[in-house]
Amino acid sequence: MTVDVRHYTAEDLDQIRETILDIHVEVRHRDFGLTGPFYDRDRFDERLAAYASRPGWTAVLGYDGEQPAGFCFGTTLASDTKWWDSMLEPQPVELTREDGHRTVALNEIVVRKEWRGRSIAWQLHEAWLGPRTEERVTLLVNPAAGSGAVQARYEAWGYQSVGAQQPFPDSPRFTTMLRAVTLD
Repeated sequence: MTVDVRHYTAEDLDQIRETILDIHVEVRHRDFGLTGPFYDRDRFDERLAAYASRPGWTAVLGYDGEQPAGFCFGTTLASDTKWWDSMLEPQPVELTREDGHRTVALNEIVVRKEWRGRSIAWQLHEAWLGPRTEERVTLLVNPAAGSGAVQARYEAWGYQSVGAQQPFPDSPRFTTMLRAVTLD
């Protein structure tokens, strides 16, 4: 199955915000039972606004007809990024060095239940990465998500673990993953 993938920039956030927030609540709360302050709609909206305020933020939404199937968004890591600061173990400087052009962070990728298992996440991921000019992409994944299946999916997509981090005091500990934007 393929979806109609639509691309957006930070200037478009107001027109897609409610769709993203609704999907977040549907999937995180209802489907996965993730509750608590970190997963609240308002807290997620704060993170969404913060990510979109950074240079290089883009998003894609996938539609099946007029129904949104899922979304994906992220932003370039600036030279003064805090992305690597919450790593639980020290990392080599060469890994964490950023110049505002080297790395893009995939902040979120979410697919609604009806469209899971149909390669929609992969389509959104690749459509979002397609126009990116950075050399590598990083993401955080809860290693317990799907009893490890979510992290395994990212590994199948070419991502490798580079350690763990906890970016917020009330967030889970995430596996930090990295891969080249374009796979050979």
